Amino acid sequence: MTTLAPSSAAALVRPRLSAWWRAGAAALVVTALAGGAGASQTVPKESVSACALLLQRLPGVRAEQCEAARLTPSGARSRLGTALYWRDILPQRPDIDTLRVLVVGAMHGDELTSGALALRWIGLAEQTQRPVHWRFIPVLNPDGLLAKKPSRTNAHGVDLNRNFNTPGWKLDAPRYWRERTRKDPRRWPGPEPLSEPESLFLHTQMEEFNPHLVVSIHAPYGVLDFDGPHEPPQRLGRLRLDRVGIFPGSLGHYGGVQQNMPVVTIELEHALDMPRESEMQAMWNDLLRWMDTRLYRPSPVEAAKIKANRPLAP
Repeated sequence: MTTLAPSSAAALVRPRLSAWWRAGAAALVVTALAGGAGASQTVPKESVSACALLLQRLPGVRAEQCEAARLTPSGARSRLGTALYWRDILPQRPDIDTLRVLVVGAMHGDELTSGALALRWIGLAEQTQRPVHWRFIPVLNPDGLLAKKPSRTNAHGVDLNRNFNTPGWKLDAPRYWRERTRKDPRRWPGPEPLSEPESLFLHTQMEEFNPHLVVSIHAPYGVLDFDGPHEPPQRLGRLRLDRVGIFPGSLGHYGGVQQNMPVVTIELEHALDMPRESEMQAMWNDLLRWMDTRLYRPSPVEAAKIKANRPLAP
């Protein structure tokens, strides 16, 4: 596979994001992990790599696997100024038929396995002989992930998966939070849609990258969810389709329903314990087969090449 760093931040994000970037440009605020310390420490952004920052909180990821993922700063930053890292992987011969697939992990910071799986899948994407432009954002909510006690919400206490601009958000999202969750602080939708730099960054990627598919990885309900057009996948590995519906401000509602953009939501069985290697591979294989059937129909020559490579890179 041919890899390419994402385009410059200025070309990919809207001016509204720049204030957040400037605010975090001087330093990264990172929660101290050693010894259960709760104090934060300021670390110059130049001295912090993605792996140095994230690896201690990603289960089932070895240092060499993290380094091989070659995450780079996107230019965007979290509420506390922590870098949001990404990785682009391009097919060998990009053309007008290339699919664009966006894979997002750790939208909720206490779902550690979701970030780890997204990172591990980067290696599989590099081996996959498909005309796909992959964009991986393994950890969308680094502040929640790196908190002394990992948090579902970001540093502003916002559930990023309730912060997207869905129809009627200003009425429906607060009312749902009050009446259906009984003001659960873990599910606060925020003061307004896209109030958070993390959700705004993902929203911008969906507009500018314009993916044909979004894969959002969560935990720990052990099901497969789907929103949007196309016949949904019935299973990914052990996970079976169980459409749980839509929520005000959720990514599935915004992307799958409002933007008519298919959103596959993976709910891993555990937030702290990674699936077995065979299960991670099986989920990936099933995702690719579904993409071949529903999103991309190769020419006979391409189909033969894909079939020939399937034993090594299904």
